[in-house]
Amino acid sequence: MDLKNTLAAVSLSAAIIVLWGLFFAPNPQDVKEAQIEKDRNELAQNEDAPKLIDNEEIKVITRENALNESQRIIFENENIIGSISLNGAVIDDLTFKKYTTSVEGDEKVTLLNPKEIKTGYYIDSGWAINNNEVQTPNNKTVWEVDGNNKLTPNTPVKLKWTNKNITFEKIIKLDDKFLFNIEQKITNNSEKTYNFYPYGQVIRNTAPEVTNFYILHEGLLGVFDGNLVEEDYDDIEEKSYSKNADEGYVAIVDKYWVASIIPEENKSFRADFDYKNKFKASFIENKPTVVGANETKSNNFKVIVAAKEVEIIDGYAENQNISKFDLVIDWGWFYWLVKPLFFAIDYFFELSGNFGIAIILITICIRIAFFPLANMSFKSMARMKLLQPEMARLKELHKEDKVKLQQEMMALYRREKVNPLSGCFPILLQIPFFFAIYKMLFVTIEMRHQPFFGWINDLSERDPTSIFNAFGLMPFDVPNFLIIGAWPCLMGLTMYLQQKLNPAPPDPIQAKIFMFFPLFLTVILAPFPSGLVIYWTFNNIFTMMQQVVIMRKTTVKTQV
Repeated sequence: MDLKNTLAAVSLSAAIIVLWGLFFAPNPQDVKEAQIEKDRNELAQNEDAPKLIDNEEIKVITRENALNESQRIIFENENIIGSISLNGAVIDDLTFKKYTTSVEGDEKVTLLNPKEIKTGYYIDSGWAINNNEVQTPNNKTVWEVDGNNKLTPNTPVKLKWTNKNITFEKIIKLDDKFLFNIEQKITNNSEKTYNFYPYGQVIRNTAPEVTNFYILHEGLLGVFDGNLVEEDYDDIEEKSYSKNADEGYVAIVDKYWVASIIPEENKSFRADFDYKNKFKASFIENKPTVVGANETKSNNFKVIVAAKEVEIIDGYAENQNISKFDLVIDWGWFYWLVKPLFFAIDYFFELSGNFGIAIILITICIRIAFFPLANMSFKSMARMKLLQPEMARLKELHKEDKVKLQQEMMALYRREKVNPLSGCFPILLQIPFFFAIYKMLFVTIEMRHQPFFGWINDLSERDPTSIFNAFGLMPFDVPNFLIIGAWPCLMGLTMYLQQKLNPAPPDPIQAKIFMFFPLFLTVILAPFPSGLVIYWTFNNIFTMMQQVVIMRKTTVKTQV
């Protein structure tokens, strides 16, 4: 076998693996779901626990009109502003004060919406009971405010509703970030004993537009007894999911936002992900809260509706003792590598004040970390390139005798101490780091709306320029699919130049395929976040610098 062909085949295979992993590989979650399929639709440990039903009708009205249909309690802190509807005591109006929908505009990001409209997205909670022994509050119940009517970090609110001899209360507290603490109380002034089941649910009327890219999960999510479960919207439309657990939480996540409910500690519960005209991530405690005659009982849970800032999310996971709450950020299978890379780039961001500069600095650090491996790879490739004329001579000399050709080629490799495959293995070892930094830049909110220099005003979005209108110099717009910006073109150019430094594949067809890769990746990466393209571009530049230095120092014994 021609070892040069082997080298080319391995290199081509590595490139195909990278491209397949980036764009065509099946969702790793599909593999994970095969392991948890046996948990789907399992029966609750307490089969007598009541089912949660929400048949609220969706109306064709504006958000403003929906807000005005009910009396409300306003809440506000440094990060969020919104209101709680007294109809059902649901949190259905929440806006992030520090995040805008676009770089240029001032419109703030609104996450939660009233349940009556198509984009309804809200937090519901309460008590369920079997056999309708007593009427409990539902999503139509009109609660009364007892005392203060504005919720702030310094002023909690109390809601009350009485049904004959039973009084229900909600005491809601808000911290200075994104956390609601909700205490539910039942005071039974009757002579009977009742069993109530505390529940909470995140409800979304319709699925939003999602990124639909396998490295990012958007949809229903939960951690149950330390195990992460992720379900896409379309999966839940087809089949529901149930799981019993002793600890954990349920949530619905977007790329940058999360709405979650964390049940009371040390209380087992059944979690349900289902779709019946609405998407629901809910929990209900398995064991009832028994409220005897003339007795008061309470239940506590937490609601976190947040921007997925790493510091905030990690802080809640630690300070509120929420098991693996940091997994609402989709760190993926390379968690152990992706998250440390984030802390590194965040440090450089604080140091430089520019996220693009931070990307360049972390690229330099990665190049330094892999310097010895890269040296090994580049030395091998440099020597192989210098040997190409001699290898061509041997091929021509022994073209009729394949055995003799292989013997002469092996003698040449031994004489020059060259291993044709040694250039590939260091590259393969670096692939996980490429995936990790790509994942980190893609899923974290910290790069959102961060500018670089020149025309890049949002590193989380694609380069807005296009080669087809001379990068904006010609006065016309181009279709979206033709937006191939300056940075993707620069990335393709650096990849082409880097390719010229490597030994050419001996097979003409392989050579043409390799020549096509820079153009192919330029087109493929054009819609990607410009921060990722900048990383790849500078990685190519630093790689070429190192490779040129090594090539100038490399010599061979063979006279060619």
